[in-house]
Amino acid sequence: MSVLTERVRAALTAGRPVHLTTINPDGSPQVSLVWVGLDGDEIVSGHLGMRQKLRNVERDPRVVLSLETGDRNDMGLDEYLVVGATGRVTEGGAPELLQSLAHVYLGPDVTFPPFDDPPAGYVLRMSPTKVTGVGPWADDD
Repeated sequence: MSVLTERVRAALTAGRPVHLTTINPDGSPQVSLVWVGLDGDEIVSGHLGMRQKLRNVERDPRVVLSLETGDRNDMGLDEYLVVGATGRVTEGGAPELLQSLAHVYLGPDVTFPPFDDPPAGYVLRMSPTKVTGVGPWADDD
């Protein structure tokens, strides 16, 4: 059974920027802001180049995603979602994924990447293992 309940899926696909945390070679955290979408039960993000976050995942697949939902609960706390996952990097498909995500994050008429002939890039595929945070998903256990 997937940890991605309907409420978690809605939060992940609402177009809110997501913090992706990976582990640097020295054990320190590396944090990047990314766009995410869903492909079945995997969380996906597109990357045109092989950056540190992707090199980190290739070496150590543990990742954590966090995002603020923009909602506030009855106690006055801002709701947020934290997803622990195992990542894997696949080659190709980044421009197509980024174009699809741009419609969610930037608007329906946006072309992204904003230049001709982008590289095939990489897709980071993350299989969620745990969901935490403050929000309605806390009741989904």
